[in-house]
Amino acid sequence: MKQTMKYITILLILVLGFDQLNGQELAYLNNSSFNSGEVLKYKLKYGFITAAEASLRVLDTDVKFENQPTYHLLVQGKTSGTFDIFYKVRNRYDSYINKKDFAPYLYTENIQEENYRRTEKARFYQDERKIVANKGTFKSPVGQTFDLVSAYYFARNLDLSGIKAGDKLTLRYFLSDEITPLTIEYLGKEVVRTSKGKLRCLKFRPSISPGRIFKKDSQLFLWITDDANRIPVKAEAEVLVGSITMELSDARGLRQPLQIIK
Repeated sequence: MKQTMKYITILLILVLGFDQLNGQELAYLNNSSFNSGEVLKYKLKYGFITAAEASLRVLDTDVKFENQPTYHLLVQGKTSGTFDIFYKVRNRYDSYINKKDFAPYLYTENIQEENYRRTEKARFYQDERKIVANKGTFKSPVGQTFDLVSAYYFARNLDLSGIKAGDKLTLRYFLSDEITPLTIEYLGKEVVRTSKGKLRCLKFRPSISPGRIFKKDSQLFLWITDDANRIPVKAEAEVLVGSITMELSDARGLRQPLQIIK
């Protein structure tokens, strides 16, 4: 149960961010795909059982870094139902990002998983390619390094119009005192049925490593809307015992209405 819940915790903040293999900076759109006030909610299922819930919020704030205005991104995840009885999770993740280029300044974690407690803080200095965290200073090989939360919001503003099935990209994010690369393959377009109706989506396959959670041939799939909002609506993965699915349960405050297929 404990190892399963660790993976569910990861899916609670499943995000998508890209970084070029050659380390060049990524171009971003001038018009953001999200607004202050946006709220996304998800349910995570272990098999047919709803095991956890997560919410992602974009908050306006007066906090500034380097005299620049910021968005406050807030992600909260918790177990539910039977899972909450056997292994209680109450996790919170905060990220402050630049309103213009969406790069993170500050990331914090407040982790409460059963009897385990941890707080983390990371300050990002993009121009210097470094992150100052609880356990020291870490150098990044690229000029755009993200935490898990800011990576997703930055990625929503990338132009993917030229992407082709089979293309592979790399994200780099800072987590657990490491700058971690992750290869993601674009698989194509699909229509996905959600609680909001059927939506046109882009499908991706992030790379994963076998171990105590994944089988040798396990695969993780992620679907995001093929529209101006670019929000994740579904993720699924096989684990050593059973499967885990993340599904969008609510979306409010979007910059543009979802394009529901009749």
